Amino acid sequence: ASEGKDGASAAENTPPRAPQGKAGERSSAFYSAGQFFFEYLVVVSLRKTPDGHYEPKITYQFPKRENLLKGQKEEEERLLQAIPLFCFPDGNNWVPVTEFTSETFSFVLTNVDGSRKIGYCRRLLPSGRGVRLPEVFCIISCLGCFGLFSKILDEVEKRRQISMAVIYPFMQGLRESPFPAPGKTVTIKSFIPDSGTELIELTRPVDAHLEHVEFQALLQRLSPHLILHIFASATLERRLIFLAEELSVLSQCIHAVAALLYPFTWAHTYIPVVPECLLDTVCCPTPFMVGIQMRHLEQVLEQPMEEALIVDLCEGKIIRAVGDEEEILPRKLQNEMLLSLNRHNNNNNEHTLEQVNTLVSEAFVHFFVRLVGHYASHIKWGRSGSGSFQERAFCKAIASKSCRRFVKKFVKTNMFSLFIEEAEKSRMPQEGNG
Repeated sequence: ASEGKDGASAAENTPPRAPQGKAGERSSAFYSAGQFFFEYLVVVSLRKTPDGHYEPKITYQFPKRENLLKGQKEEEERLLQAIPLFCFPDGNNWVPVTEFTSETFSFVLTNVDGSRKIGYCRRLLPSGRGVRLPEVFCIISCLGCFGLFSKILDEVEKRRQISMAVIYPFMQGLRESPFPAPGKTVTIKSFIPDSGTELIELTRPVDAHLEHVEFQALLQRLSPHLILHIFASATLERRLIFLAEELSVLSQCIHAVAALLYPFTWAHTYIPVVPECLLDTVCCPTPFMVGIQMRHLEQVLEQPMEEALIVDLCEGKIIRAVGDEEEILPRKLQNEMLLSLNRHNNNNNEHTLEQVNTLVSEAFVHFFVRLVGHYASHIKWGRSGSGSFQERAFCKAIASKSCRRFVKKFVKTNMFSLFIEEAEKSRMPQEGNG
């Protein structure tokens, strides 16, 4: 899966430590076909408080869950408490308006057991006359597929302009359809008064690990050089703060950065858009990858913070750095990646979004294959079938000094440990005894 952890866990508002779960269980749950498309659709509206501010509240939930067991009920309550905060992360200084541009963004919530749920949000102005307040339609799902859910939210928004009542049959139809396998399509019948029955086709991309990501979002805002600085910091699990005003820009860019780490998974605090009341997340001593709205920049810079890389996505520049970002990656491989990113940049208009995703992803996967692709031959298999990774031999097998220097740091990261833990368990039949 291309997501990381989200610090604002539905369980508590303090960023949790990286859950000691099994990475493979999380990622396979993320993408398996045949699951429900979504768990809930909720509508979050702004309600006036006695002091004249507006507070986000869930005003509608589908389906209503009956007969939940005690543990499930507690988890549902935590989830429903956290959602409004993430649907309106930009605080409660709202005023009714007559015009508002719809925006799409997403957030990730981590359960106590380390499993994740994604909230896909569309913030829109309900149709009507006079001044109104925006509301958010939020679909909660364990499935990571941004493009597909954007399309679903387009349908929800289209129906919202007619009436709320037209949304439910569509969501019910969706709920009864199984999530398609990669590359496959599911067709949903939907009836709209005055337009008759429509067939809506939802297709999953062939490459499952890229379906939650748009690298184009990153390439449009940052130079290849800066992207590599960010990637280098992420491979060593440092603290990363991204700034932009639009929620959609923050969530797209952060998902893209996390996806650059594939086949590894960011295993620490991960909040694409930090709600205002959780801004002190940046004081965390542990690694994090977070997005913060530009209006909070002063407040963030005043916090007592450990070393962090702060990236301004509006201006395409780095505001604060550790200083060694240029030195982290082996020079030769860094230059090769720069070349392929620049080559892509010069071809900007010739590729489809999916082609861009594949090209960019290939350059970064190739980097990992070159450096740590030999891991499988350094797993020693015992009689019982359990493997143990021989770290020293693995590092010694790397001929280049600069590559070895990087790998010695990389093997100490949480993401590498989780990856190797998984490899030690899942013995491939074709592997000989190393």
